[in-house]
Amino acid sequence: MEELMRTNNPVTLSFVEALMRDAGILVLVADENMSIMDGSLGILPRRILVEADRIEQARRIVRDAGLENELKG
Repeated sequence: MEELMRTNNPVTLSFVEALMRDAGILVLVADENMSIMDGSLGILPRRILVEADRIEQARRIVRDAGLENELKG
């Protein structure tokens, strides 16, 4: 798994998860429990991880959805 993006925004998180699942890309949201434990202060963003061999496809999907500013790196 490779990190696609980090976000504190639950709408962005849900949207990207749906985009990846619709494309058949395995997606994992990491740090979800840690984010909850920080009291939802936004200190610890959640990481969206995707299959390493499909990272470029995932990035292209995110760019096409207009979220290129959210991408890691």
